[in-house]
Amino acid sequence: MNNLFHKLHLEGRYGNLRAADVLQITKHSLQSCESCAEEELIQTFIQKLLMMNYRARNISVEEINEQDHIPQRYNDSSDDESDIFNEMSISNKGTSKSDLIHPMDVQMAVFYCADGFLKQLMVTKLSQCQYALPLLVPDPFTRQIEFPLWTFRQINKSWKMRNTKNEIITQTQPIYKAETPMVCFFRFGSVSSSKSQLMNDLINEKHNTFFHRNCPGSSTSRVLMDGVVEIAWFWPSGKDTDKFTDCVAFCNLHGDAGDHEKQLQILTEMASVNVVLLPKLDRNDKHSAKIQNLYKDRKPLICLLTEDESTVIQTKKGKYKIESSCTFRLEDVSSKHSDIRVDEEDDGDCRRGREAAQQMMSLLKKKDLTKIKESFMPHQGKLWHQWSQKNKELHRPQGDKLEKEINRKKTKMMKIREQQHDFDISEFMEFFIKEMNSDSANKMFFLKWLRILLDEYTSADLYALHQKYNEKWSTGLECEENKEKSEQNKTKQSELERLSEDLQAAAFGLEHIMREIGQIYESCESVKKNKKDLKDFSSLPSLAAEMMISGSPLELMDGDASHVPVIWISAVLDQLVQKLGDQRVFVLSVLGIQSSGKSTMLNAMFGLQFAVSAGRCTRGAFMQLVRVSDEMKTQLNFDYILVVDTEGLRAPELAGRSTRDHDNELATFVVGLANLTLINISGENPSEMQDILQIVVQAFMRMKKVRLNPSCVFVHQNVSDITAREKNMEGRRRLQEKLDEMTKLAAVEEVCDDECFSDIIRFDVQNDVKYFPHLWEGSPPMAPTNPNYCENIQELKETIMSNASKSHGIMLKDIKDRIKDLWEALLNEGFVFSFRNSLEISVYRKLETECSKWSWRLRKAMLETENKLHNKIENEVIHEVEETDLQRELKKTSEEVEKSMSEFFEKEKDKDIMIQWKTSFEIKIKEIQENIVRETKRKLNEILQQRDLKKKIDAQRTHHMNTLYEKSKELALTLKDKTNDDETLKKAFYLFWEHSVKKIITDTPIIKDIDTMRDVKRLLNDIHQGILPVDLWKEGSEYNDIFPVLSYSEYVIFRKSAQRVKEPHGFFREVKETPTYAQTLSPEDEAQIRSLVANVVQQTDKMIQSFNISMMGYNISYIQQLTDYIKEIVTEHQEGPVKYKFKNEFFIDLVLSICKRANKMITDQYRLFREANDPVIYVEKKREEYFSIYMKYCHRATSAAIFGEIICQKLKEPIEQSVYKKTARDLADEMRSNCESLNGNRSNLEKHILKTLADEENFNKYMNYIHKPRNHFKSFIRDEVSRYITDKFSVSVLPKMEENINLLQQKIMKAAHESTEHVQVKRGDVGLWLKSFTQQLSDVLIFSEKDLSGVKHDGVDVKLLEDVMRQDLPAIISVIRCRFNTKTFPVKLDYKFRPDELLIDHFCQCCWVQCPFCKAICTNTIENHDGDHSVPFHRVDGLNGIHFRYTTNLGVWICTTSVASSNRSFYPNASENVVPWREYRRAGGVLAKWSITPDLSELPYWKWFVCRFQKDLEKYYNKTFEGSGEIPDEWRKYTKQETVESLDKYI
Repeated sequence: MNNLFHKLHLEGRYGNLRAADVLQITKHSLQSCESCAEEELIQTFIQKLLMMNYRARNISVEEINEQDHIPQRYNDSSDDESDIFNEMSISNKGTSKSDLIHPMDVQMAVFYCADGFLKQLMVTKLSQCQYALPLLVPDPFTRQIEFPLWTFRQINKSWKMRNTKNEIITQTQPIYKAETPMVCFFRFGSVSSSKSQLMNDLINEKHNTFFHRNCPGSSTSRVLMDGVVEIAWFWPSGKDTDKFTDCVAFCNLHGDAGDHEKQLQILTEMASVNVVLLPKLDRNDKHSAKIQNLYKDRKPLICLLTEDESTVIQTKKGKYKIESSCTFRLEDVSSKHSDIRVDEEDDGDCRRGREAAQQMMSLLKKKDLTKIKESFMPHQGKLWHQWSQKNKELHRPQGDKLEKEINRKKTKMMKIREQQHDFDISEFMEFFIKEMNSDSANKMFFLKWLRILLDEYTSADLYALHQKYNEKWSTGLECEENKEKSEQNKTKQSELERLSEDLQAAAFGLEHIMREIGQIYESCESVKKNKKDLKDFSSLPSLAAEMMISGSPLELMDGDASHVPVIWISAVLDQLVQKLGDQRVFVLSVLGIQSSGKSTMLNAMFGLQFAVSAGRCTRGAFMQLVRVSDEMKTQLNFDYILVVDTEGLRAPELAGRSTRDHDNELATFVVGLANLTLINISGENPSEMQDILQIVVQAFMRMKKVRLNPSCVFVHQNVSDITAREKNMEGRRRLQEKLDEMTKLAAVEEVCDDECFSDIIRFDVQNDVKYFPHLWEGSPPMAPTNPNYCENIQELKETIMSNASKSHGIMLKDIKDRIKDLWEALLNEGFVFSFRNSLEISVYRKLETECSKWSWRLRKAMLETENKLHNKIENEVIHEVEETDLQRELKKTSEEVEKSMSEFFEKEKDKDIMIQWKTSFEIKIKEIQENIVRETKRKLNEILQQRDLKKKIDAQRTHHMNTLYEKSKELALTLKDKTNDDETLKKAFYLFWEHSVKKIITDTPIIKDIDTMRDVKRLLNDIHQGILPVDLWKEGSEYNDIFPVLSYSEYVIFRKSAQRVKEPHGFFREVKETPTYAQTLSPEDEAQIRSLVANVVQQTDKMIQSFNISMMGYNISYIQQLTDYIKEIVTEHQEGPVKYKFKNEFFIDLVLSICKRANKMITDQYRLFREANDPVIYVEKKREEYFSIYMKYCHRATSAAIFGEIICQKLKEPIEQSVYKKTARDLADEMRSNCESLNGNRSNLEKHILKTLADEENFNKYMNYIHKPRNHFKSFIRDEVSRYITDKFSVSVLPKMEENINLLQQKIMKAAHESTEHVQVKRGDVGLWLKSFTQQLSDVLIFSEKDLSGVKHDGVDVKLLEDVMRQDLPAIISVIRCRFNTKTFPVKLDYKFRPDELLIDHFCQCCWVQCPFCKAICTNTIENHDGDHSVPFHRVDGLNGIHFRYTTNLGVWICTTSVASSNRSFYPNASENVVPWREYRRAGGVLAKWSITPDLSELPYWKWFVCRFQKDLEKYYNKTFEGSGEIPDEWRKYTKQETVESLDKYI
């Protein structure tokens, strides 16, 4: 025995082989083999048995090596010594049958090693294979007899028999309840005939119910079967061919009965008839006394003598009837034989589980089955159904006051939830929750027992109701055929509907208990409070998640309410993620007509236990997890299969309540959820096939349109001859034709142009269609499952796994969003129009965030390059910049970004979703890089051009400074021998300096103050002579600021007569006279003009920056260029396809508003220019430096000391500029990482802007954000940067400045040192030193030889110069350091170098198109992007001033709710043509380029805003929130905190 367990690799596994171990997807479970190695026997047997393949016992063992079984003769001994008997003995041993493992030993070895759950599963599957089941099992080691009653508890049987009226009736009972006669077979001694084979011939001659010696694989080495008693039943079918008229149990005691007295005693006591096999009847036989006792017993005894010739008397051919007062029932065995071990009593966990389940069942108090759910589970009753109906109505809103209607429905739904919450939890449910939340080990036994007892409790009543329903239905058919009166038909129809409702009410199982828990949770979650009799409702999802992990199915769609409890399902999935981690899942669903064998197929494929009996058809949809073994995870790329079983399409009992929409809804839901859907077709009925194909094709068409890509396999069951290849080919051809036909029909309904099924989905008719034979081999109830069916199941399983290995599946946490998205879309009337793929949206946002990081890396690298090249240009080291130079500089960073992108797309867990955007984002990054390069080249070339233009200014400044230097030097040389008194020397210097500065000022043109607005007005007056108002010239006069204007109607003149207006494509159209009431611009026209203004502002900003006023100075020609550009754009706009032209006032106010806005920028830049170039300013700044040099001359300092100080003084400004620029770049980079508002993409930035606006509650700022979002973004970034610099100055900004100035000091000293070495090697002079020194610093500082061009340096000792600089430079650095403070950035840096401007460049080069209705900003990060504009959530349209036609009532609708409405319309472009909101794209123009999907989310932010600023909005737009635009009361309940928190959910 130990050897057997060793050979089967089962040592140490006694009693601990778990069901979970065998139900997972393993490498072995995907292999179909008729033979295997000895060590694989157990796995192969179990896998075949789980698939209900009765050939599980027929597995042959592969021979490892043929040579091992052929004995060799050796020639190393003489012929005389050879022995034929020895050699033949060896030969016989080599081929002995006794070495083979007996198939029943494999079965019993598994039985002994299995835990209670696997044993039960195993026996259930043996029963489905019509095999005999272990009844009495001796322990292989202790020989104690066990009665495994627990293993029978899941088996239910149905049979047919004739009642006393000779009518055929159907009986359905749990097998342990069946009370039948029992025939017991046993033998004494060794008999030549097979007892088991004889029993098979009696029960079912076509099937080996009992394994016997002549079965394939049998051997003489049977180890574990002696003393085992097996039992099988004959189940009659009610036909004349039945051998027995009633159920009969047959027991078979294996081995010699004389050796197993206890088993013999039990069996003979229970039997109605004893059948004993003997070689012959011999009084002297050792068993004669036992035979005599059996003969004396009143029970019939049949003796079969296998060695004697006997005469058999036959009473009637093939018919047997056993009449006995002694009947047998499995459940009674344990009570009548207390000295044997009963598994469910002996196992403490099993016993306690049963006791708990019995205690729970006792609470039902034998209540009427149809009233149980109403009494004990009220949460899932009428209120839940009402809530579900209201939710569907909510998603299909109608009426004028849409928002009020929506809020009314939401209020009603909340009241229903409160009513639900008011229900007490029944004692029955309390007991269940308490038991499942306990830490006891018997929880799983408790669940099993509860299922068993619930089935037992409901089966009889359910069967009776089904019988009544069928009778009424049959009668109804007869009435229709006989064309009886309609009144009678109506009565019968109402009776049928009542019975249907009773059937629905009477269906009562564990799924209803879990449904009740789900509704308890949803009601508590909705009202945000616990129940009085429930400690913590948040623990309920954990309970369900544990059940799913342990293998229980969970209801996904409530079949009675036809609703998905999204709140409950989401919470359970969250708990699953918490317990398992975020596992990758492959979702497999099944669709088919009712009772087409869907659940049976899934059960056979994965060993699951979905309900399959006729009285228990699946309702709704259930999901169950199947674990993938560790060895297969890497091969399949996922961790679990989520199997979704569904109710049958076209269910007859739903005929009154359900429609085609219900089936389409279900099909769309499970097809969208699954990675692969099995389409199950039963039989060859063409109309039935057409029904399901039409539903399925439409579902897949919808998936294509919303860019979900599931696959499918068609399973054609109950095909009569699946071996005929020609027939299969013909069947496939017909299916393909039918699918293509259905595609054309569905295309009409779904409004698309697909013509064949392969246009919708990748489909291979050769490989994606499977043909299955009938499930049963023969006629039930005695027929076993068809082994060909089981083999087809295995083949299908392999196909599924092959498909799965190519799929990326879906993450467990993402299934929640997919379920919600699908269900939300289905609740709306148009699925395709309504579907929002939250997972894709979430992944896309993640990708955009990464893209923002990649683009910043490129921009950051280019900023460093730009700075380096800028310095070189100013130093006249380079004289041209090519794109190739910039690309070469950017190459390393570009390659790093490419590598980072590649790794992200390969390693990110959502890579399978991201792959669809990989190419577009690669192009996007490439375009960003090209733009950065192009823009940098433009800026550097401008600097090159401006360098040449400002050479005169620079030369003049250098001349002045060098002249001052030389003259002060002469003065010092004159005075040094006359006096040593410093005060005298100082007075002489200051007198000289004052005289020299006066002369410079006299010789130099004055740099005057500028007045930009005066210049603007002068130019406008020249253009529009006599038109400008006189008041405009007055000091401090005001003009009309065009930016806050609400309507541009006052700025336009409507075209009064028909005229030809040029269209964009060169065509002309007639613009007709506008009716009187329409003398205002339409919202679309207003949006166009506002967009025009925004674009002009953006372009003029760029133009002003390109003037580089800080370097080049100011010229009135700049204003001329601005006005010319604005004039050109305005003219171009009004010559386009518009029905108005602008008044002169529009151009004037636009120019004045833009120039006023830009005035500060121009003034700030001009200040920097003046500081650098006005001799009064720059000469004064240099006085102390020159005084220091003058004093050194006076004190006879060396030439090296003086020249070294001059160099250090000349370096001061370049060092300062370099430090500020570098710190600005470093700060921008740091803020991209550390500043919460700036560390993500633009959507994240917008979220923080909205939070800030809510905190400040400043209406004017809100209006600025709504109408001028780009400006507001820029202002916000500037404020964030300013705040960051102020708040972080000491901890971040100052350390960076210190670090940068120290690095610069090191570079300068290194350059000085290397220049000194260079001069020494080349034997050069100070000129060579200076050239080397400036070249080494040319890319770091704007400092060149020309800065010292007028300074004589004769006699300077180069060897001393480095030491002088080492001594003097720290003082210069110290002076610069002293000036570091929070206000120096705007003062010391030109606009384009400031950190806020660097970040503005990064964030604001994106799409700024606003929703024409509500002003929400498109979130695409590319300007002029392809595809539709979109936004995560829209706003209340009234905040844009949109109002009801012919009224002053502001709108209170939100775009996403309006498009969900079936009866709301609008008038586009002030026309009389009504366009339904759902078809808004029909309006054309910008509307056609927007994607707005229905969404009934709360969106509290803008609702709160409208309530908070109602009066301000009414005053701003001169309209009111009244009448049709009345604000719903519900909106006023939102708090500011709720609105701010909601932003994290929606953005």
